Amino acid sequence: MSDALVIFTPSGKRGRFALGTPVLTAARQLGVDLDSVCGGRGICSKCQITPGSGEYSKHGVTVAPDALSEWNSVEQRYHDKRGLIAGRRLGCQAKVMGDIVIDVPPESQVHRQVVRKAATARVMTMDPATRLYFVEVQEPDMHEPSGDFERLGAALRAEWDIPDITAGLDVLRKLQPVLREGKWQVTVALHKDHQIGPHRVLDIWPGLYEGGLYGLAIDLGSTTIAAHLCDLRTGEVITSSGIMNPQIRFGEDLMSRVSYVMMNPGGDVEMTRAVREGMDALIVAIAEEAQVSAREIMEAVIVCNPVMHHLFLGIDPVELGQAPFALATSDAISLDIRELGMKALNPAARAYLLPCIAGHVGADAAAVALSESPETSDDLVLVVDVGTNAEILLGDKRRVLACSSPTGPAFEGAQISSGQRAAPGAIEKIEIDPTTKEPRFRVIGCDLWSDEPGFDAATAQTGITGICGSGIIEAVAEMRMAGLVDPSGLIGSAAQTGTWRNQPEGRTHAYLIHDATATGGPRITVTQGDIRAIQLAKSALYAGARLLMDEIGTDHVDRVVLAGAFGAHISPKHAMVLGMIPDALLANVTSAGNAAGTGARIALCNIGARSAIEGTVRRIHKVETAIEPRFQEHFVNANALPHAVDTFPELSKIVTLPNVSFNTGGGDSDGGRRRRRRG
Repeated sequence: MSDALVIFTPSGKRGRFALGTPVLTAARQLGVDLDSVCGGRGICSKCQITPGSGEYSKHGVTVAPDALSEWNSVEQRYHDKRGLIAGRRLGCQAKVMGDIVIDVPPESQVHRQVVRKAATARVMTMDPATRLYFVEVQEPDMHEPSGDFERLGAALRAEWDIPDITAGLDVLRKLQPVLREGKWQVTVALHKDHQIGPHRVLDIWPGLYEGGLYGLAIDLGSTTIAAHLCDLRTGEVITSSGIMNPQIRFGEDLMSRVSYVMMNPGGDVEMTRAVREGMDALIVAIAEEAQVSAREIMEAVIVCNPVMHHLFLGIDPVELGQAPFALATSDAISLDIRELGMKALNPAARAYLLPCIAGHVGADAAAVALSESPETSDDLVLVVDVGTNAEILLGDKRRVLACSSPTGPAFEGAQISSGQRAAPGAIEKIEIDPTTKEPRFRVIGCDLWSDEPGFDAATAQTGITGICGSGIIEAVAEMRMAGLVDPSGLIGSAAQTGTWRNQPEGRTHAYLIHDATATGGPRITVTQGDIRAIQLAKSALYAGARLLMDEIGTDHVDRVVLAGAFGAHISPKHAMVLGMIPDALLANVTSAGNAAGTGARIALCNIGARSAIEGTVRRIHKVETAIEPRFQEHFVNANALPHAVDTFPELSKIVTLPNVSFNTGGGDSDGGRRRRRRG
């Protein structure tokens, strides 16, 4: 075949193009969000892209070194004038010469992502590991010889009852000039871990230091990295920000990244470098936004899943790709930030990674447990941290179980035909009239519904660009409630459903939400493939929860807590219509926001919480979904909307789902019938 396959990440959009097609042209034809201002003349640099290399087993693609045209004089001229990050190309200049996977970095996206892992308000008891101490140090004396550092230690013992201190070379180099500049009065930043050991001097200032003392709580996810800059004296969140995880170009889900390491020698080193550079860039941006000096950021607490944990630390994750899914270490880790090659914090800053639970249940699940405390609950609570990889906790005062479920990127809007990350212009809420079958929707950045006066003017700048994760969930649920989709997930024809919006697409059908092609805008639909992607994702989520319920011996949960960026923005009703979560009173289904990030903040602000979660993790029983036969059974049954076997009596009290079937007659496709028989 003369055409080459081009796959863009993080959108997952793909297509075949003639050799010699500029990357920017391919992106525009596929509707990929790639910026360009200069019209492809190589002047604006907005269309920067990062080509992949090596084998991508998930996509069935091996990217050859010559998959793009050679670096040309236009790119060289731009690089000489302004500089291009290593590995980047200009999309308007690079041409497709073979099968290629191309990442569009956040800064090259027109509609940049809104990372919605905002900090949740939480009352905390402040007992941080890092504190400031003002001391007066005795001057040196010929008759009582001792080093300046030893006399600093004596002053801290006498004035603050601190028995022992240690320091790195950075502090020792500046100690003597600072002591003399301060006339023997200094302020020191001391870090005391919750484990036994001396206090560590992180920094020192002459006189009374009145500047800031900050720490970072970082949620390192498969898809996004979210960071909260916190005042270590008050616990206040100064600012929060986030970026796409740059590793996404190696694979949207964790197993794709492990596979990349297996197939490409040195792939783990590439991904470690990418995530550390991305995190450094995020820290620089968040410090600039808060007008905080990097020297004032003394500590970082990091939570992540096991694969991200290993790749961030520079540990080969291959063992996590095969049973028994062994971690190199599951204990909490404390280390100097310089060991991670991070440069955007104080050079003496400390990093703390929460413990992993086991296998694929990581430090992010531990952080959720710290935030939500299921082990103290009187009633049986199910906590679901929804993301590319879902962490699920079920328990009460008697016992707590945990598992991880591979939901994939569909909930994030990836691999959805009109899908995109959460960004201004993305449809995030939708309603479909069950009688007329007409939709109305809201987009990120506008509080008006599409059928309200002023909506067009309010969205003129952002446009209506696609549909994000919460939007696609609500769209599929609304289609089910409006009778446009049957219990098997099959979309009916126009004749079967009574609406022209159900239009043929190949051998199946798609529901048209919005069509702006007449004015050069997008055509936004929900296709049969989209329905299938959501069915697979929600089935994995439900099967994981049901497996824990089996283990604990129950068919009912008292409360459901939805956590994570996605969980905070989806309505409980729509989640239950799809069968994402077990049946429960809707009033008992609540959102915890970014619970993993909250757990990281708690550990940052209170060292006692670190000891507590390290003990709690040892008492949580982990269930491995990958080797449990019942998981597959639950998964297959959960493919139906909401479920093929389990009843949802609480849901039926508020929603009547149409009893329709599009499996026979009325123009149903052979492809639809085959798909339904497979379940």
